[in-house]
Amino acid sequence: MGQLDTIANLPLLSTLLLLPLMGIAAIWLIPVAKAQHVTLFTLTIALIPAIAVIFLLDKGNPDFQFVELYPWIPALDAHFRFGVDGLFLPLTILLFIGVTLASWTNVQGLHRVYFSLLLLFATATLGVFMSIDALAFFLFWELTLVPLYFLISLWGIGPHRRYAATKYTLFMLAGGIPLLLAIAVLAFNHAEIIGATPPAGLSFDYQALIDTPLPAGLEIVVFLFLLIGFAVKTPLFPLHTWPPIVALEGPVPIAALLVGLKLGAYGIIRFAVPLAPTAAQELHWLLAGLGVIGILYGALAALNQTNLRRMLAYSSMSHVGLVVLGIASFNQQGLQGAVFQLLNFVMIAGGLFLLTGYLHHRLGSTDLIHLGGVAQTMPLLAAFFMFLGLASLGIPGSSGFPAEFLILISALKTHTGAGLAALFGIIIGAGYLLNSYRQCFYGPVLDGQVRAAQDLRPRELFTMALFSLLVLLFGLFPGLVLDLTQATAESWLNSLL
Repeated sequence: MGQLDTIANLPLLSTLLLLPLMGIAAIWLIPVAKAQHVTLFTLTIALIPAIAVIFLLDKGNPDFQFVELYPWIPALDAHFRFGVDGLFLPLTILLFIGVTLASWTNVQGLHRVYFSLLLLFATATLGVFMSIDALAFFLFWELTLVPLYFLISLWGIGPHRRYAATKYTLFMLAGGIPLLLAIAVLAFNHAEIIGATPPAGLSFDYQALIDTPLPAGLEIVVFLFLLIGFAVKTPLFPLHTWPPIVALEGPVPIAALLVGLKLGAYGIIRFAVPLAPTAAQELHWLLAGLGVIGILYGALAALNQTNLRRMLAYSSMSHVGLVVLGIASFNQQGLQGAVFQLLNFVMIAGGLFLLTGYLHHRLGSTDLIHLGGVAQTMPLLAAFFMFLGLASLGIPGSSGFPAEFLILISALKTHTGAGLAALFGIIIGAGYLLNSYRQCFYGPVLDGQVRAAQDLRPRELFTMALFSLLVLLFGLFPGLVLDLTQATAESWLNSLL
């Protein structure tokens, strides 16, 4: 017990954040051919504190744990405050490990730059998940744009990759404006409430901002600003036009990160609703409506795609609509289902995109017209794609089932019409998935590249086996996730009262 307490008192979160930065430094000190080895080693070592955090979490404590504070701009009460209460850290690192393995041999040129940018993106993403200071959160949020712009524009696989990188960056910068404005309004409101003159009374401490009341009209403005900012990255209709372009033009492993890590939906849960709880509940119809539109629009758009990557991009939009619908229910089942679904994105959506990347690396295309008969030459790839695809539809036994079941139950209870629409969207989802699978993996082999293609390599097989085992584990034993999120969900709901 004493040893566990000693470990718990270590600066696990800052260590986790610094490890990728140390990996970047190491990449530039070793031969260029070893860049991917250093990246893999760094991320594997980072799993140790990430997993330790999960095992040492007090499930019954709804507050942030392993809290660390480091001065940043003391005059503004802006600090690097870190704390966690969930499973996002280890699964995020696992996805980055999968992306590293997927990029092992298909990165052409500038290896050091590519893997350095990948580790920088990992640092920024982990910072988003562990920041409990609004200004530090915004810093890490914006920091994700730098590596992504260069990763998409320099290593994209489409002729319009620079356009895709520019569009993504401009969308995110535009979304950052309302986020920063909302954070500033919250900080100045804090100063006004305590009767201090800025900058003396400004605060960006997450808990302090939650405890500070907002005037009704101002609260609606803050909520809408936060919702718009997070909706861009989620993405929600009508701010959804960047994912299909990035999926088609950018590197497939990087698209797997963007699809698997739904930072926008996390922001809605973590910041938008708790910081403006009354406005969020008053505008529950807006959240539910955006969720349903996302579900149906994404599903119908996916049904009409002729490219596997674009189909998966629209499919992720449909599934993230379920997350927003779960949030809009404002009950424990809906929230826990939404968080569960966010974890599923890492394992299921990220895994499906990685499999699509393996296909593209072998065949040079993911257009359905160029595929067919893939299951005959790549049976392992076809089997994993079918399993993860069915998990995305929520088949019993997979982690997709408890997440979608909880969301649907909560939606039918609070927004019956929206819940029925979500059920219809899931049925359409089965249509686009099975239709794409049939065209891609069944039928005669007509392409010589398909006939000569190699099945999953050992590192690819390891990645898919690990993701699939986690999907099975959380599907058969959902309590592993639900027990961990129960106290936090109850605290989240109590804060809305």
